[in-house]
Amino acid sequence: MLSNLPRWQVVALLLLIAWLYASTLARLFLQWVGPARDPNFEHGIFVPLFALFVLWQDRKKLAAIASAPSWAGLPLLVLSLLMLVLGVLGAELFFSRVSLLILLVGLIILFQGWTFFRAVLFPWAFLILMIPIPNLILQQVTFPLQLLASKLATVLLQLAGVPVLRQGNVIGLASMPLNVAEACSGIRSLLTLVTLAIIYGYLMETRIWVRVLLAVSAVPIAVAANSFRIFGTGLLVQYWDPDKAEGFYHALGGWLIFVVALIMLFAVHRVISLIWRSGPEVKSV
Repeated sequence: MLSNLPRWQVVALLLLIAWLYASTLARLFLQWVGPARDPNFEHGIFVPLFALFVLWQDRKKLAAIASAPSWAGLPLLVLSLLMLVLGVLGAELFFSRVSLLILLVGLIILFQGWTFFRAVLFPWAFLILMIPIPNLILQQVTFPLQLLASKLATVLLQLAGVPVLRQGNVIGLASMPLNVAEACSGIRSLLTLVTLAIIYGYLMETRIWVRVLLAVSAVPIAVAANSFRIFGTGLLVQYWDPDKAEGFYHALGGWLIFVVALIMLFAVHRVISLIWRSGPEVKSV
């Protein structure tokens, strides 16, 4: 059990982990908030903070779990170190970062056992959202989102009576072509909204299936909101000023639509709560 180890051994273990992952964590932090941060993963800074909050909230329940160390954690430790070496040698940041999560699993099972790991499964799994997706995989998701957002926005523009011709991710308007670029694919709002939906579900719901449903519903909500933003941009270009497709109005529209997406998420939760009311709490006597 980790708490039964001498304090100097615990400190030495933590210092060793910090030394092994110092470079990996530093680059991850800079990708969240640094000058060259990745706008798709700016929400990553809040992920470990929320995971720590969940652990602190469950601290009494976790302290009551009997320690049952298992050697099954040792292979996971070896695997994590191999992934770290491969990630560093191959300059593959994703491997190095995922290895830290596997290392945590190995340490928990090795010193505390499987029961304790099951108790911290949610905050551990939530940490996956702090790791940026590799560009190779991200591009495979981004381009279909670009096309989908372009199609939906085109349909809305046609319903509004705007003459439009779409070619791929380019929406041709009378005044100018509107290019739905990678940054407008909606991947940024989708990842952020899914993260917020999980946090919201944990804080506001006790039913597991509702929490899962809220997280899943964040995907179509983000896609619909992004398509509506492109639709609004098309209206600005068509009826006001083509320059309004960029700059301040473009950024403001993104923020406003994200707020609308959050309201839609709250509305989904409200509808679920009205249809499927949670059962009354059973009081002990």
